[in-house]
Amino acid sequence: MISAFTFAATPQLYFGSEKISTLPSVVKTFGSRILLVTGARSFISSAAGSKLLEQLHAAGYTVEQCIIDQEPTPAMVDAAVYRATHTPPHVIVAIGGGSVLDAGKAIAAMLPLHESVKDYLEGVGTKSHPGIKIPFVAIPTTAGTGSEATKNAVLSEIGETGYKKSLRHNNFVPNIAIIDPKLTLGCPPAITAASGMDAFTQLLESYLSTAANPITDALAYKGLKYISISLVPAYKDGSNLPARTAMALASYLSGITLANAGLGLVHGFASAIGGYFNISHGVICSTLMASANKITVRKLRTEKSNDAALAKYAAIGKLFSTTDNKSDDYYIDALLTHIERLTQELKIPGLKTGGVSSSDFNKIIKASDNKNNPAILNKEEMEEVLAITG
Repeated sequence: MISAFTFAATPQLYFGSEKISTLPSVVKTFGSRILLVTGARSFISSAAGSKLLEQLHAAGYTVEQCIIDQEPTPAMVDAAVYRATHTPPHVIVAIGGGSVLDAGKAIAAMLPLHESVKDYLEGVGTKSHPGIKIPFVAIPTTAGTGSEATKNAVLSEIGETGYKKSLRHNNFVPNIAIIDPKLTLGCPPAITAASGMDAFTQLLESYLSTAANPITDALAYKGLKYISISLVPAYKDGSNLPARTAMALASYLSGITLANAGLGLVHGFASAIGGYFNISHGVICSTLMASANKITVRKLRTEKSNDAALAKYAAIGKLFSTTDNKSDDYYIDALLTHIERLTQELKIPGLKTGGVSSSDFNKIIKASDNKNNPAILNKEEMEEVLAITG
């Protein structure tokens, strides 16, 4: 018996090498004024970026630029909205990593309202967004967050009372996503590792989620297969276009699955830690993944209350294993070992390097949750996850 479920909209997708060249034609229905949101060290500063700007200007577009040089804050979004209000763009195009895409998504959502985005953040503000926005095009240059496929923009303020929260509405799914794997070729190894592990985490958590459905299971499984054959090759050789292509698609699929099945303990922790400490989201997820899954599996085995989740762990373990005809327990343990080894191979730093200590565990746990995790961990078990992480 298949349980009832719903499925969110996805963007109009253009996927493949050189697809960035379609931008001038695909945005023509929106109008002639473009607000281009990029990172500080961005694709736009490259030869290919310069060529794209020339193409846009030659096609009659007016292009204003907005630079996002860190994980976006409400103040950054408010400032960008204020600057753009005088001559509102017809379309917003964000080219960059997850932070750039989230910022562009939030700017598109807030331009019609002329209010502070903080008032509309989940768990921070008190207002409900009506869902109106400026048309938005997402073009990722990293493979990890899946923001090009989601309805939420994550914003943060870092500090003792900090937070990392979403501006969310079904209408905030990008109108168009252009995924050109060639844009990820220049991504440094450290970012390739952290963003790739973020995609890995999102796919595995959505596959194991208590809110998963047959469509998210199929997409997550396929994405995890891409991860199994492509993450390490992309890290070791950034010019490996087949590996970059597979990782780009895995990232997109992770965005779809997280939007429809939710995420688990790792992202519950990441939201809290990202508000308190200046550690990138990808690094937090990468660091927590091994310990969170180890403790979750231990509890599933002890309680024997969710055999379906253990079967899913085994199914994914088989994807990452080169050994056939073994027991489910073998493949579960093989997956846990693989994640631990992968964290070491990709040189993922521990939380301590970002300033997290055991004295911070209590406040992190209070701000975290187990939502959609296949096993609900208690406070002591959550502390153990953080302690193992180091």
